[in-house]
Amino acid sequence: MRRLWVTGIALLASAAPLQAEDFGALVELQLAARSAALFGIDGPLAASAAPVTGRTFRRPDQPAAAQALAARSLTVDYLTRDAADRSDQMVLYPPEAPTHLVGCVESARSEIGRNADGSPLFNPSVQRIALADGKVETVLRGLNACDMVRATAWGTLLVGEERDDGGAYEILDPLAATDIAVLDRETGATSAPEAVAKRTALPTIAWEGAAVLPSGVVMAGDESRPGEIGVDRDGGTIFKFVPSAPHPGGRIAALARSPLVDGRTYALQVSCYPDRIEFGQGCEVGNAGWIGVDPATARLDADGLGATGYYRPEDMDIDPRFEGPGVRFCWVNTGRPASGQLGEIMCAVDRSPMLAAEDAAAFTVLVERFVIGDEDFNAFDNLAFQPATGILYVSEDRPNGDVFACLPDGADRDAMSDGCIKVLSLADASAEPTGLVFAPDGLTLYLAVQHSDDSEMPERAGFATDDVLKVTGLRLPGGEAGQ
Repeated sequence: MRRLWVTGIALLASAAPLQAEDFGALVELQLAARSAALFGIDGPLAASAAPVTGRTFRRPDQPAAAQALAARSLTVDYLTRDAADRSDQMVLYPPEAPTHLVGCVESARSEIGRNADGSPLFNPSVQRIALADGKVETVLRGLNACDMVRATAWGTLLVGEERDDGGAYEILDPLAATDIAVLDRETGATSAPEAVAKRTALPTIAWEGAAVLPSGVVMAGDESRPGEIGVDRDGGTIFKFVPSAPHPGGRIAALARSPLVDGRTYALQVSCYPDRIEFGQGCEVGNAGWIGVDPATARLDADGLGATGYYRPEDMDIDPRFEGPGVRFCWVNTGRPASGQLGEIMCAVDRSPMLAAEDAAAFTVLVERFVIGDEDFNAFDNLAFQPATGILYVSEDRPNGDVFACLPDGADRDAMSDGCIKVLSLADASAEPTGLVFAPDGLTLYLAVQHSDDSEMPERAGFATDDVLKVTGLRLPGGEAGQ
């Protein structure tokens, strides 16, 4: 048996007949062999689950393990089977002591019936799920493809629509609000304006990924691809909202006190030159600044002013271990594997989040690639940092999709993840894993099994349903397992 050394760590070569020069394959073997020490997971998956097709796969009597193949130290259970069809991103609420998951439903705005007074009953758009018993209640109705959802430091919930004309809405108390309707998407009128308000100071984009800072600064990606809004148009831009006054701290008692009421919107522009602005195709990583845009026309303004475009920016999360100055946030560019664009994960450090100079040459941001897709791990969609570890969990935007765990970057030369392992794989070929969110201790992971074939499952209150899974058995590297 050979012994190799890398940065002071001994790697024992496998007895498998690897070529001596295939060091990358050897490192992959070591990632799997040392998964308990590195990831807190015993025995990562060597291969994805065999895809199961057919209209009878999702059945009322099946165990959760039939839908998802997991690493051997992990246990998969149902939190609920009654979430609305196309359930997507979720957050725990309240963040400090959660009692519920609150999630978006990515269904189109439609009338699914009539209320008792004869008014339209709209599609469920935001739902809360009790952690104690999985009970599902609808918070908000009538959005068009709700996808982004984030809890704020001042106690509210911010949600956004993944559509070209997607708006952002703020919910004062998602545990108290029930069956509130968006009556008019253009004006933002709702059936309870004191409880839900449209935030027109934030950009009109296809919302999915976002990071909401305690100050009220919001980072967000526009889920668009190159050429989508016209020939030779750039892809989706990363935007930043800077409030007119930062939030002073504490919970708010009225939506008028939210820092999201007023502020400025900016788009990210990466420059290919160190001390002057040179932008364009190919300038996707490096020094960057922010250029002002009109929130109502943010997408077209960003393209016209030379903001940097990416291939379908989707989910986004804040690195909890970053020590500053500023904030480190990471997002996925999903790409399109069928065209050979396998996707990537980007990370950026904004050293001055409240600063957004009109002159983009005031470079306050550094953008770097963190993970590059491959033939097995691609079409990145949702991501979540495991609390306390810096390990990034990532799900794939495809049927029979997988969930991977990626190490933080260590002391080596590059700025990329030190390696990823496969930890969970959906057997359901009609569904994809989405909505990753960790419990505060990092020992429980929740995710939705989105748009499974529902032909064998009963409807709930006029809509088809999705499953939400609870994954336990996670450990912090070197620590105890969660229950």
